[in-house]
Amino acid sequence: MRILVATGHTQGTHPGDYHFCIERELVWIQEPCDRDLRDPDGPCGCGRGFAGAASHRATTTAMVVDSEMSRDDVVLAFQTSLGDGGWPVAWAEDVADENLEIAARLPAGAIITRKLEHFFVRGALF
Repeated sequence: MRILVATGHTQGTHPGDYHFCIERELVWIQEPCDRDLRDPDGPCGCGRGFAGAASHRATTTAMVVDSEMSRDDVVLAFQTSLGDGGWPVAWAEDVADENLEIAARLPAGAIITRKLEHFFVRGALF
């Protein structure tokens, strides 16, 4: 199955890029703050970022990869991450399903960015 992971590939293409995640850690999409809802290109950046499940840091670029993980594995990873980060563990299935749904629509190797709920293919590694 395909999953979304953090990547530093194509970083710097956009002046608002940032990458503080661990390369290839699972990522999820957090709800942006009110400031970014009004201006996702502003200085906060949470409306452009993917949250790292292991590092609890963020990046503006994610990559679709083929993984041996099952849906249950992804849910468990997010249960652990959410609990460690102080988020409700009950969100894990929804977070996992969102990751898997986005990844399933794209080919492995696709590098994506986001602006609020919109996702864009920036490049690809094949």
